Amino acid sequence: MRTARIKGEDGAFYHCMSRVLERRFLLGDVEKEVFHKLMRACEGFCGVRIVTYALMSNHFHILVHVPGRGEISDEALLQRLGYLYSKGRVKDIALQLKSLRDEGDQEGAERLKASFTYRMGDVSEFIKTLKQRFTQWFNKRQGRRGTLWEERFKSVLVEGRGHVLATMAAYIDLNAVRAGLVKDPKDFRFCGYGEAVAGGRAAREGLSLVAASLGRLGDWRTAGAAYRVYVYVRGERPEHASGFAPEKVKQVLAKGGRLSQAEVLRCRVRYFSDGVVLGSRGFVEQVFMDHRGFFGPKRKTGARPLRSASLGDVFTARDLRLEPITVPA
Repeated sequence: MRTARIKGEDGAFYHCMSRVLERRFLLGDVEKEVFHKLMRACEGFCGVRIVTYALMSNHFHILVHVPGRGEISDEALLQRLGYLYSKGRVKDIALQLKSLRDEGDQEGAERLKASFTYRMGDVSEFIKTLKQRFTQWFNKRQGRRGTLWEERFKSVLVEGRGHVLATMAAYIDLNAVRAGLVKDPKDFRFCGYGEAVAGGRAAREGLSLVAASLGRLGDWRTAGAAYRVYVYVRGERPEHASGFAPEKVKQVLAKGGRLSQAEVLRCRVRYFSDGVVLGSRGFVEQVFMDHRGFFGPKRKTGARPLRSASLGDVFTARDLRLEPITVPA
């Protein structure tokens, strides 16, 4: 039986991650381009906002803001349908909807709308639609059948403000740096920061949410500068990124010591994918109380500190003991 997924109130942020079956390296540049196109289409259809993302060769990370469900007008519905369906299909749906309205069959019109809107304003439906659409394209291209993805996707409910949101965004944008593909995330075009630096409007709007959570309001020039400083950990300059010393980090971890934020963001951190909830102590405790049945009956509190990590007021809902932080191979 599947474990229930913890979801927040309207306006929640989630870090979503999924791997290719058997962790095979199947996603080349062409596949990533198609995935990116479908990701943006699903974003528009579902009415969510992608904060940032990283598309790797055998997995993806997406930090997404989900405003929640709400009333959608007929016009807004048709506009959203245009992101995923052909003009002909949208025209047919528009005619069906108009016909039902003209006949006074309001219930029938609402049922027709509901056959699409149930997939909007929900993180699970967003990722499900994206993965299904990409799998269909990939299987047709490769002449294969069956699932492409390993298990169901992982999600972590992330506190959508300040230090926590910025840390998660930076961790995602640094994926290619940890993998040794680039020294600067701006040079990796399959991540949110790389797309934003290249002029992508949607990517800039997403990362502007992060800058705003840090109190930096304004245009992309202001937001981008604030986020870049955060990615390099409050002023650590890009040319110093090569100063990350894996052997030193291993020694600190072996002795049970704590890593700095700069060191943590260049490691693999299971808390960011398996921690269930990430936020301040108060945020995690509130989620714990709101979803009490999700946790064991003997558990009294929700917030757990991150082992080996010095990230300030950042807590998780799971006390991971098996390699919570590891140095990239």
